[in-house]
Amino acid sequence: MATLSEALRTGSWLTRERVRLVAFAVLIASVLGAGFLVATSNGLNDRFGRPLGTDFSNVYTAGTYVLEGDAAAPFDPHKQYVREQAIFGPDTQFYGWHYPPFFLGLAALLALMPYALALALWQAATLALYLWAMCGFPGPAKESPLAKDRLWLLLALAYPAVFINLGHGHNGFLPAALIAGALTQLDRRPLLAGILIGLIAYKPQFGLLVPLVLGLSGRWRVFFAAAATVAALALAVTLAFGVDVWTAFFASTKFTRSVVLEQGGTGWYKIQSVFSWVRMWGGDIPLAYAIQGAVTLAVAAALAWLWRTPASYPLKAAALLIGTVLATPYVLDYDLMLLAPAIAFIAADGVARGFAPWEKTLLAGSGYCRWSPARSHRPRSFPWAYRSCCWDSLSCCAAP
Repeated sequence: MATLSEALRTGSWLTRERVRLVAFAVLIASVLGAGFLVATSNGLNDRFGRPLGTDFSNVYTAGTYVLEGDAAAPFDPHKQYVREQAIFGPDTQFYGWHYPPFFLGLAALLALMPYALALALWQAATLALYLWAMCGFPGPAKESPLAKDRLWLLLALAYPAVFINLGHGHNGFLPAALIAGALTQLDRRPLLAGILIGLIAYKPQFGLLVPLVLGLSGRWRVFFAAAATVAALALAVTLAFGVDVWTAFFASTKFTRSVVLEQGGTGWYKIQSVFSWVRMWGGDIPLAYAIQGAVTLAVAAALAWLWRTPASYPLKAAALLIGTVLATPYVLDYDLMLLAPAIAFIAADGVARGFAPWEKTLLAGSGYCRWSPARSHRPRSFPWAYRSCCWDSLSCCAAP
C-alpha cells in the first residue's frame, strides 16, 4: 500500500507506454462508436431518428434560409422547426438556432453542399484548427519537435470531449482553437491574437472575461484588435443581411434564456454550469442566477488578481480558460473542449518549474494531453512552451 501511495504521490507510475496504450484504447472506442452511429443511419438520421450530427442540423437549416434571402428566419423557433422537419422528416426533434448573426454567412456556405458532405467538411475543418492550436502553431516542420514525435496527435484526438463534439456535430473545436490560438500568440503576434479573440463573438458567452484580462495586463493592442474585429464583423453582417437580422436575434434571446437555459429544454445534464447544477437540484431561477453571479464575480476577481501577479504565463492562460467555462451559465458538454488547452498549460508550468505532490496523478486523471519539453532546454520566457516543446502527454511527467 505504501508503494502504491508513493507512486501516486510522485506520479512515477506514468510511463510513455502506458499513456500510449490508454490513449489508443480510448481513440479506438470513439472511432468504433462513431462508425456504428453512421453505419446504422439512413443517410440523414441515426437509428433513433435524430439528424446525424444532431446540433449541426440547426446550422445547416439556418443556412438554407440565408440562401433564400431570409436571414432572420432562423431566429424564429417555429420557422426553424418547420424547415428542420422538411429536411430531416416530421419526427425530428427541434434544434434551435441560438447564435448571433455572425455565424449566418458560414451557415449559408455549408448549406450549399449536401448535408452529409457539409457535416463532414465542418467537423474535419474545425478539428484541424483545434489540432493546429494544440500544437502551438509550430514553426517550419524541420524545426518543430512535433515532426519527430507525433504522440501528441494521438493524445489530442483521444481527449474524450472530441468524441462528444463529433457526436453532436457541434463547433466545440472552434472556440477551443480560437482561444488557445490567441493565448499562444498573445505577446508574439498581438494583432493575430486580437483577431482570434474577436472571432469568438459568434459565441459571446465565452468572451466575458477576456476584455478584463487584456485590460488589466495592459495588452491594449490585442484589446483594440479584438474590438475592431467584432466591429468589422457587425458591419459586414449588417450590410449583408440588413438591420432586421439584429432585431430578430435580440428577440430570440428571450426564447434561449427562458426555454433552453432557465427551463432546461436542452437537458440539465448537458449544460455544464453552476446555474444548471442549481436548477437540476430543484433550486429556483433567482437562486440559480444568484449563485452563478457569485461564481462569475469570484472567478473575475481571481483572474484580476492572478493576471497582475508575476505568476507564470501558462498558469494565467490556464486560469482564463477554466474561468471562461465557469463564468457563463450557458456552457454545454461539447464546450468542455476548452479544458484541453487549459490542462496543457498547467502541465507546461509543471514541467518548467516542477510538479507538486499528487499533481501528476491528478493531471493524468483529467484525461488531457500535456506538454513535454526538449530534454536539454528550459528557457526562461513563455514561448519555449510552443517552440521547444512537443506534445508528449503524461510521459512528460516521467521526463528527467
